[in-house]
Amino acid sequence: MTTIDESKLGALLHQMLADMGAAAAAPLVVIGDRLGLYKALAAHGPLAPESLAERTGTHPRYVREWCAAQAASGYITYDAAAERFSLTPEQRAVFADEESPTCMTGGYYAIASMCVDEPKITDAFKSGEGLGWGEHSDCLFCGTEKFFRPGYKASLVSDWLPSLEGVVEKLERGAEVADVGCGHGASTLVMGEAFPNSTFVGFDYHAPSIECARERAKDAGLANVRFETANAKDYPGTGYDLIAFFDCLHDMGDPVGGLAHAKSAMKPDGTLMLVEPFANDKLSDNLNPIGRMYYAFSTMICTPASLSQEVGLALGAQAGPKRLEDVAREAGFTSFRTAATTPFNLVLEARP
Repeated sequence: MTTIDESKLGALLHQMLADMGAAAAAPLVVIGDRLGLYKALAAHGPLAPESLAERTGTHPRYVREWCAAQAASGYITYDAAAERFSLTPEQRAVFADEESPTCMTGGYYAIASMCVDEPKITDAFKSGEGLGWGEHSDCLFCGTEKFFRPGYKASLVSDWLPSLEGVVEKLERGAEVADVGCGHGASTLVMGEAFPNSTFVGFDYHAPSIECARERAKDAGLANVRFETANAKDYPGTGYDLIAFFDCLHDMGDPVGGLAHAKSAMKPDGTLMLVEPFANDKLSDNLNPIGRMYYAFSTMICTPASLSQEVGLALGAQAGPKRLEDVAREAGFTSFRTAATTPFNLVLEARP
């Protein structure tokens, strides 16, 4: 008979209670974001639940319970003496400011999608079949953009592109750029706004995402940006100066084929930019809070997406730089390096 270490059991149960509370808070974050509760608190707090409900057109009894749950999570702040709720500057940056590089609400939309789609993934575990991107709950698509866009806006123009050899100079003069797997077009639009002399085209095989990206480009008034529905191995055009894959290569069924097409579509002195979730090469080195999050997303979203496509290489969201280099070299690229890193991303550069 196995003897249970009571101290270890207690620590595990404590962790599970914290995790269950965090999981239960996920839909409440989506509700708070969709209904403008965080933004109202940021703009007008401290507020009583009744005042917050009045400002957001919501029911005060629901809002009172939401506020209590959020305060218990440490997501908003409660003043017991005044019976008012508010946001600290740090809480505001994470929950209420969509332009903040630390805004994290988008991740909760993706988590909500994972819960909705659990029965489909459970079936996939048994059958070995995949689940395509377009087969997920709609909140995954907006959540992915909301999660990654703050990082793109904070780092893409200021840090990531300058880390690539000679790319910024080309973009300033006027370059042809393809953004493959662009989704709702956040990365494409950030680059298009920053470099008006260059032309940007975003490609994605998910037609509803391309329609959304087109609306975003129209709203932004960017004439140098366009979006087309196409997959990574057959998008049109040649002579690209820069071809970028933002947080999508690992989702593809045939990433080698996708990069081989990129190599054939770029100029001889062109640059391939891969932005992938941060990971180390060894699994044991990824057993940390960021790896925990990415492995969960990879199990529910990334790996099923790849397995739903031809080849189904299933790199996963924690492939690591060495595995990604192997894919790029198999596709025909002769130069490969890590250009920049953040706590959430690897920025990788490859050349023909």
